[in-house]
Amino acid sequence: MQRRNRSTSSHATTPDAVAAAAEPVTVTVARDVRADRQEAFERWAAEVLDLAARFRGNLGASLLRPGPGSTRYHLVYRFADGESLARWERSAERQAALRRGEDLTDRVDYAHVAGLDSFFTALTPSRPGPRWRFTVLTVAGVFAITLAFQLLVAPHVSGWPLVARLLLSAVVVVVLLGYVVMPALSRLFRRWLHPRGR
Repeated sequence: MQRRNRSTSSHATTPDAVAAAAEPVTVTVARDVRADRQEAFERWAAEVLDLAARFRGNLGASLLRPGPGSTRYHLVYRFADGESLARWERSAERQAALRRGEDLTDRVDYAHVAGLDSFFTALTPSRPGPRWRFTVLTVAGVFAITLAFQLLVAPHVSGWPLVARLLLSAVVVVVLLGYVVMPALSRLFRRWLHPRGR
């Protein structure tokens, strides 16, 4: 997993290390919105998220509103890999949208996460859910893939050398977990993973 955090201008783009990631990437943009511009900001944020959702490789985009006494909003984008995220962040559409929203915020913070944790990180940055729930969901995903592999694939490769069978199993589990199972499970169980109130 690769992780980058920074506080910078609203025109920041993906760090080179994250842009090179061949695995899912999530970026969270935290914005301190001016108290008298929140309604305008929400309209602007909806426009930006809609633009991001249209880009190839986008796995989801959402707006997290501030809690009581706060003016900090979080825009969350998830892309299939670093290249897809970089394409969005360097696009003319994003640059134009950012210029239109420059007078709405006082501070902007960026956080980039690559890897399996990108499915769990930054959905609710200020109120993360219990880590054990992430572990339970990951174990469930690995179990489901491993069971399917043993039932559907293993009988057909029983004559292969042990090392080859283990390598195939590892590749199948990692690829399906990262690109198919965890994205689906994290969306399905999002509220359970990140409870809003306690």
